Amino acid sequence: MAGIAVFRPLATAPGRVLARTYATSIPAMAHHRVVIVGGGTAGVTVAAQLQRTPEFEKKDIAILDPAKTHHYQPGWTLVGSGLRPIEDMQRSMRSVIPEGVKHYPLRVSTFDPENNAIKTSEGVDVSYDYLIVAPGLETNFAGISGLEEALQDPGSQVSSIYSEKTVEQVWKNVQAFKKGPAVFTQPAGIIKCAGAPQKIMWMALSQWKRDGVRDNIDISFATGAPAMFAVPKYSQALDKLRRERNVEGLFQHNLVGVDAKKKVATFKNLAGGGEVQKEFSFLHVVPPQKPWDWVAKSKLADAAGWVDVDKSTTRHNKYKNVFSIGDASSLPNSKTAAAITSQTPVLVDNLLAAMNGKDLKAAYDGYASCPLLTGHNELMLCEFKYGGVPKETFAGILGGQETPRRSFYHLKNNVFPYVYWNHFLNGTWYGPSGFFRPETVPSQA
Repeated sequence: MAGIAVFRPLATAPGRVLARTYATSIPAMAHHRVVIVGGGTAGVTVAAQLQRTPEFEKKDIAILDPAKTHHYQPGWTLVGSGLRPIEDMQRSMRSVIPEGVKHYPLRVSTFDPENNAIKTSEGVDVSYDYLIVAPGLETNFAGISGLEEALQDPGSQVSSIYSEKTVEQVWKNVQAFKKGPAVFTQPAGIIKCAGAPQKIMWMALSQWKRDGVRDNIDISFATGAPAMFAVPKYSQALDKLRRERNVEGLFQHNLVGVDAKKKVATFKNLAGGGEVQKEFSFLHVVPPQKPWDWVAKSKLADAAGWVDVDKSTTRHNKYKNVFSIGDASSLPNSKTAAAITSQTPVLVDNLLAAMNGKDLKAAYDGYASCPLLTGHNELMLCEFKYGGVPKETFAGILGGQETPRRSFYHLKNNVFPYVYWNHFLNGTWYGPSGFFRPETVPSQA
């Protein structure tokens, strides 16, 4: 059968590359029992947990993802704050794919769920018995006029922690800034890690205070949302913090344009209508985010473009051999890596039930967590489930988690990155349950 050769050059001395390959060719057609689209946190974790599950017999898993590098995206806040180097937050894709799992460096172009098949841009067709869709979402920098050009100019004082290509500039800008108006933005709509836009603000404020220049800087938080955070308990605590630290709150102000030369940011006022222009000397931008077009335009998507799954079982509402978790799914919870720790065992148990013709009993309750940095040596550990109901791991020991604590800060900065690379991606970490696999079937008591 004809195939497509995958050429991966081998590096030798700096600046030299060997022309030979070390990867075998990919067949023009391939079939696997389980195909996972996406080699990010969700895709790799599901594959790892499936590989570790004795009940999953005839293991035959493939991951489709064209990326060469796997990123620990929650760590980009640490990079932008000068706490960790970017090298700590990335590994080669080859190194994180679980042993025994096939990796195709292919880009999905079309889903054909009626025929249990996927078409790729490289011309390879991959069919499956079961499909897991977990490609994440798209950070749409082009969705804000002038932003891409501003980010390409190191002298613009415009930066963003939402890309590995721009995150290091954030820390450079924070260090260099001494005086003037500083604006931090958050877009309207769904984004990954909804606390991150203000995490970097709090860390910049803390750094400027350390540098003795805080009083020379006017800080504004402009968000397309109506409040500081979607969960009322934490939103109230964060708004109190905002007022205490003299940060201007511009709510329902959605960034639509950046003029780096004139140092002007243009916002759409979602409450009163019209546009608002604000001058800046420092600007941190979080771009709008959306489903990938090849997901949104597929038969798997709901009206909003997300993979249409049951919010409890994670199985597709139409195609019963299709599942989805993570940022690409329609699960109505906060899109965080922590959410995947609770979603994955539910998906695995329900996938095995589906394979055996049994009812799907495992249920996801919407758990998500946002370790929200509020400054050096302090962090508000926001944990909650569907409906914005707090679900706090340490409340019984330390009290309400709306109070920033030093111990939580060290979890974010020192513990979580280590756990991610050594246990999370290996399928042995379950978030609030630690190393103990949680019970996925709700108690009937």
